[in-house]
Amino acid sequence: MTTECIIEVRHLWTQFGTQVVHRDLNLCVHRGEVLSLVGGSGSGKTTLLRQMLGLEQPARGEVLVFGQRLHDGDVEELRQLHSRWGMLFQQGALFSALTVYDNIALPLREMKTLDEELIRDLVMVKLDMVGIERHHAAKMPSELSGGMVKRIALARALSLEPELLFLDEPTAGLDPDRSESFVTLIAELRRELGLTVVMVTHDLDTLVSLSDRVAVLCDQQVIAVGTVREIAGYSHKFICNFFQGERGQRALDAVKDLVTDINAQRPQPLIPQNDDVKHQGT
Repeated sequence: MTTECIIEVRHLWTQFGTQVVHRDLNLCVHRGEVLSLVGGSGSGKTTLLRQMLGLEQPARGEVLVFGQRLHDGDVEELRQLHSRWGMLFQQGALFSALTVYDNIALPLREMKTLDEELIRDLVMVKLDMVGIERHHAAKMPSELSGGMVKRIALARALSLEPELLFLDEPTAGLDPDRSESFVTLIAELRRELGLTVVMVTHDLDTLVSLSDRVAVLCDQQVIAVGTVREIAGYSHKFICNFFQGERGQRALDAVKDLVTDINAQRPQPLIPQNDDVKHQGT
């Protein structure tokens, strides 16, 4: 992992009518890391994810991905840029009228450069990659379990061999065993494929297991960026509430050497600097 920023959010303002969601927000996602976005309800986590995907345009400020502004350039340049990332939506978002095979094949067919024989081979490779047996390719989404939907949606997100993967609540709706299995799968794929991952999650086990760094959204800004250990030791009302209690401590204690005397060690927040976004959180 390097400190190279492959996503830069600069002085971002998001506003819906009179409601300001993000106010002068800055953030850098380093190449090769898993950066998790956490925050309370209404803090704008998923909205920020949509800004990074180019699905929404900020009221002010800019988002750069791989050095390119998301709302600049011609259609072909933006299409090429979009092919460099994949997105796993919270509920999978599989097309209900398409089979498993056709769901995964859809991004490949949209390229209009691959023949069906090659597309078939690629779809089967992606099924293997996420641990789904090939005979499930003919099934419809309604015939799948929640865990299978997640894995197939992940296969679709990886169909174009992206460098960057976005995850929106990847373990939401899964029981503990399936959740743990899916987290292990994401960790393995991230390592094998060299992915950079941006993840929105409220699940502490997922957060602790996958994150290299955590960005905390509160009061319309990113108030702190750092490792889980650094963030957990920061004295702020939302952060204390998020990590306190039996479940929070259990998740933290599950990672070796993650928290040693957190209460006695209170590091200063790693606050993004508006005049030098590239050096935040490093």
